Amino acid sequence: MTQRFLLLFALALVACESKPTSPATGAPSASAAPSAGGLLAVGSPAPAIEGTAHNGERVSLKELAGKSVVVYFYPKDDTPGCTVEAQGLRDEWSALQAAGATVIGVSTDDTASHKAFAEKYSLPFLLLPDPDGAVARAFGVPLTLGHAKRVTFVIGKDGKIAKVFPDVNPKGHAQEVLAAVR
Repeated sequence: MTQRFLLLFALALVACESKPTSPATGAPSASAAPSAGGLLAVGSPAPAIEGTAHNGERVSLKELAGKSVVVYFYPKDDTPGCTVEAQGLRDEWSALQAAGATVIGVSTDDTASHKAFAEKYSLPFLLLPDPDGAVARAFGVPLTLGHAKRVTFVIGKDGKIAKVFPDVNPKGHAQEVLAAVR
C-alpha cells in the first residue's frame, strides 16, 4: 500500500514538471474536430462549458462570447510546476486584463483545494473544478491518473480557438499567453 501511494505521489509530481513549449500551428478549421493529438484545433468553436469557480462565481464560456478567454489546464494545485505557471499568470494579470482577457484555470482538484491554492498564492483569476474531467474532455485534454495534461487554449472574441499550447513549459508561459491574447 505504501509503495502504491508513493508511486501515485511521484506521478503527480512528474505531471507538474516543466516541459518544453511548442505552440500548435496549422490552418484554422471551422469544424470542432480535435487535432491529431486529440486537442481542439485552432478555428474550432469553443465548447459551451459551465461551472462554478472556486470563489462561487458562475463560469460560462457562452456568456463570455465577445471577450478573449484563456483556459489553461494544469495537473494539480500547489505542486511545483503548477504553482510556477499560476504565479506567472498572476504576475501578468494586469497586462492580461488590459488586453481584455479573462483567465480560467482548470484542474480536477475540488473547490476547497482551488480556494486554498488561490488564497495561498493570491491568484486573481478563476479556478474551475473539473472533478469528473468533463471540461478536459470537452477540449480534448487527456487525463492521466485523474490529472489533466498541462495545455492552454486562447479563445478569440469570435468564440473560436485562436491558439493552442499543447506542451506548456510553466516558466515563461504567461508571456506567451499574453502575446497570443494581444
